[in-house]
Amino acid sequence: MVPTMSEQSRPLPMLLRLLGSSMVETIGSRSRPCILRRLALAPWLRLLVKKAETIGFFQVVNHGVPLELLELLKVAAHHFFGQPAEKKAMYLKEVSPSSMVKYGTSFVPEKEKALEWKDYVSMKFTNDADALEFWPNECKEVALEYIKASTKTVKKLLQALIGNLGVILDDSRLNALIVKTSLGNEEWIEIPPFHGALVINIGDTLQILNNGRYKSAEHGVLTTSVESRVSVPIFNSPLPWVNIGPLPELVACDEVARYREVVFEEYMKSFFSNSHDGKKSLDFAST
Repeated sequence: MVPTMSEQSRPLPMLLRLLGSSMVETIGSRSRPCILRRLALAPWLRLLVKKAETIGFFQVVNHGVPLELLELLKVAAHHFFGQPAEKKAMYLKEVSPSSMVKYGTSFVPEKEKALEWKDYVSMKFTNDADALEFWPNECKEVALEYIKASTKTVKKLLQALIGNLGVILDDSRLNALIVKTSLGNEEWIEIPPFHGALVINIGDTLQILNNGRYKSAEHGVLTTSVESRVSVPIFNSPLPWVNIGPLPELVACDEVARYREVVFEEYMKSFFSNSHDGKKSLDFAST
């Protein structure tokens, strides 16, 4: 699950690719007892579940992350990317002083025929002390605060989404997880930004865990030739050595496992060893 704070000063929309075919039945079409909880959903959760099942994207407001923090985060991001190229280059993968920070310009440039038009800095979080020591000074403090605030929101959303499937997540189980709709044809649709909202999307790991009920959708963004755009996503992922696979309760309910159990680190190695091509990354774990 990926919460993203996007630049809102100009409506530069996010794009979502909708797939024309789906291997996943909707929960509402089932009649087994494990999904009867659906009948008692609150209206807001019913809407959230519908979006997670169909397009894998939704926006949340009243999320508990201070709007002032989001504005400071945008300022910090612009500050980092506004630096001279040689100063940012110190974080290039080949020379970065820490494996926790990587600066680059595309997804897998050595594999791609067409490079993405962006700059990015990736900052891995392990603990507060490491973040404050190794992350770039221009954005480390506000980014760390953003992680802490938004992670609370992600945990609540996970509990709601997985709880809807009849699976109870206690703290130990939840910490392990944290630590395109069928339209007949493939097409892109626009998701207009909403000021102050967090954009949430279902990631590959969550699609695997819920046995394909919630969708990890291909997505991208639009920019213009006259103005820069900033996004600040947080990728909430398992620890590298953790096995990921469909939750046993859901396999029992569905009577089929749509994904095999894999080590998360091996999944990510496969993910980054290939050029970006829709959602083919999920093939690595498919049965």
